[in-house]
Amino acid sequence: MGFRENLKEELSFQGMLVKELAIKTGISKHTLDHYLAHDYILPSAENALKIAQILGVSVEYLLTGTDSTIPAAIKSEIIGLVKKLNHLNCEDLKLVTDIIIRLDMKKR
Repeated sequence: MGFRENLKEELSFQGMLVKELAIKTGISKHTLDHYLAHDYILPSAENALKIAQILGVSVEYLLTGTDSTIPAAIKSEIIGLVKKLNHLNCEDLKLVTDIIIRLDMKKR
């Protein structure tokens, strides 16, 4: 997959609208729409970095769909956890989310 597909997928995954991304990055919605269009253009390095920072991913991930800074074993483990999370009911998902938040706060 390329930048267009990875950006679409990440926006969908995060539940973020193009309009929201435009506001947060300072990149016009019109420009972002061009990046997402069928006959898309690639962003400048500066815009790719802004988008990646707001989405919390690497530019490499947006361009290639992979991130070499994360070891393959960890990626595989994360994918497995996400698959398991997708099968939890709302109550159990909230419980897991609360645990993760508490652990994160404990590290700070």
